[in-house]
Amino acid sequence: MNIRNIDLHLIHFFRRHAEPMSRWAIFIVYVWFGLLKVFGLSPAGPLVTSLIQNTLPFITPGTFIVLFGLFEILIGVLFVVKGLERLVMPLLLIHLITTLLPLFILPAITWSGILVPTMEGQYIIKNVLIIATAMGIASHLHVLKKPII
Repeated sequence: MNIRNIDLHLIHFFRRHAEPMSRWAIFIVYVWFGLLKVFGLSPAGPLVTSLIQNTLPFITPGTFIVLFGLFEILIGVLFVVKGLERLVMPLLLIHLITTLLPLFILPAITWSGILVPTMEGQYIIKNVLIIATAMGIASHLHVLKKPII
């Protein structure tokens, strides 16, 4: 087998498996991290608590963290159900906007210097990968023949 044939086999393998692997990757991350929040084990707990105290003082941080964890679990589950992509994408957008807020609202926690994120900041910035992965999944959707609304 020559290098061209190996290349073709790899490309076809990746084309066949990229979308399902992307769906399951998002499922694993969202369900796992969501469960950690629901059970009070998330290392992001203190960051979320600080964010809630600065933005939504009318809800207790503990309640918000559990609800946010359930929201993450919902997003993860919806990503593996074909046909629900158009439902999950707006939910993902809401989640990503919410998770990006600490970069701007809590800079003392998320940055140790100019363009030098703390561990918490790195945890947030990795969401760029989730955005790219979700875009890859969305790129496989079929165009609707009739508008939904």
